[in-house]
Amino acid sequence: MVKAVVGANWGDEGKGKITDMLAEKADIIVRFQGGANAGHTIINNYGKFALHTLPSGVFYHHTTSVIGNGVALDIPVLFKEIQSVIDQGVPAPKILVSDRAQIVMSYHKDFDAYEEERLGGKSFGSTKSGIAPFYSDKYAKVGFQVSELFDDELLKEKVVRIAELKNVLLKHLYHKPAINPDELYDELQDYKKMVEPYVCDVSLFLDHAIREDREILLEGQLGSLKDPDHGIYPMVTSSSTLAAYGAIGAGIPPYEIKKVITVCKAYSSAVGAGAFVSEIFGEEADELRRRGGDGGEFGATTGRPRRMGWFDCVASKYGCRMQGTTDVAFTVLDVLGYLDEIPVCVGYDINGKVTTDFPTTHLLEKAKPVLETLPGWKCDIRGIKEYDKLPENCRRYIEFIEEQIGYPITMVSNGPGREDIIYK
Repeated sequence: MVKAVVGANWGDEGKGKITDMLAEKADIIVRFQGGANAGHTIINNYGKFALHTLPSGVFYHHTTSVIGNGVALDIPVLFKEIQSVIDQGVPAPKILVSDRAQIVMSYHKDFDAYEEERLGGKSFGSTKSGIAPFYSDKYAKVGFQVSELFDDELLKEKVVRIAELKNVLLKHLYHKPAINPDELYDELQDYKKMVEPYVCDVSLFLDHAIREDREILLEGQLGSLKDPDHGIYPMVTSSSTLAAYGAIGAGIPPYEIKKVITVCKAYSSAVGAGAFVSEIFGEEADELRRRGGDGGEFGATTGRPRRMGWFDCVASKYGCRMQGTTDVAFTVLDVLGYLDEIPVCVGYDINGKVTTDFPTTHLLEKAKPVLETLPGWKCDIRGIKEYDKLPENCRRYIEFIEEQIGYPITMVSNGPGREDIIYK
């Protein structure tokens, strides 16, 4: 069976933990989009990890970790990551990389940084991991595909062509040093050496796995609201964050995805710029940020403090709908135990009209949150294993949100560890 684990909101919902947990019963875990620009923080019996490219199921000896064709493959980052998990005592993972994946080049990162610098105050808050320039090149058909590393004549011709193209921008738009085709060729040769042992026809591998009825997890990066089509455009990422894209980014038929587990935080957080209706500020935000996640709400890639807000039913209902949610995994609920009262955003007031449907960005910028306040439970819920043992106000909070978003919450995470989970 194929299951997708995806985010309902802006990313940082706790997908890493849920994937790590579900991977115990999985055979194959596939990253299907995005690059090393976002991270998944995982805490298990090996320690604490911030993964950027490796799938979050890499900690189990029985699993195969797959980098799908939809991923922005940063080869040095992948290899540093493989080495770092081995250095922390994890058995050497079994890894496959799609021969159709495309490569993040060093110049993609340069262009990312140059463009943010050029935009100044109007920048997108990029992590400067080269993601937008990478996907621009992929769709402009001037990217390097992994399979091309193994055709030397093609490479020698292509590096000259690409350097010519890029150097026009470097000289006239950014006023930065030119790319040398020989250095570009050497960079690609280094990547070839690193990636060669892992390259395979991933879609064929997955086809066989599906026919053998193996358990496959598709792991998404970021969340619905960062999708370039359905998110808060233009403050979005450059690849589709939706479960539907899992079929494309892994190379499997769409009807094989039988379960979509959409991860939702018990409050809201976001990294980077863009509309965020339920956002809170000042001491209130600082306190939630300090207590949030494990060790606080700071980006797994950048270390930037995340923007904080109350749970947003409008955004989450929409995020779940766009994912095609079958199950909601509700995370970091334990964090809210300090609050006397917990506000929840149940609607958006746009120009005096209240809606519960998520609008496009230009209207979103005008939206004010309509809040409803629920009583807190004022105790630590970590260590509770059964839903019925949760405090009454805690159950009421979960059930209120379930009713508002209209999708079943089947898993509740009440701590950072793999075993801190309640099945509802």
